[in-house]
Amino acid sequence: MNEALDIETTANILKLLGDKTRLTMIKIMSEHECCVCEFVDLFEMSQPAISQHLRKLKDGGIVNEARRGQWVFYSLNPSSSHY
Repeated sequence: MNEALDIETTANILKLLGDKTRLTMIKIMSEHECCVCEFVDLFEMSQPAISQHLRKLKDGGIVNEARRGQWVFYSLNPSSSHY
């Protein structure tokens, strides 16, 4: 049973990282934390679209978010074993 859960978790993580935008976000966050506005400019996408990508990564435990005033910064989750 444990093995089936591990396979399911791995499949979900691979599905998350199979998206080119999310994979690129992970690469960028491996170098420094970013706010949504930086990703909006980089990818030339809408803020809601970027936020959806980041929410999926956060829900998957791959990234952390830190609120600083009105800004939200995202960074890789150092306790994640998924990358």
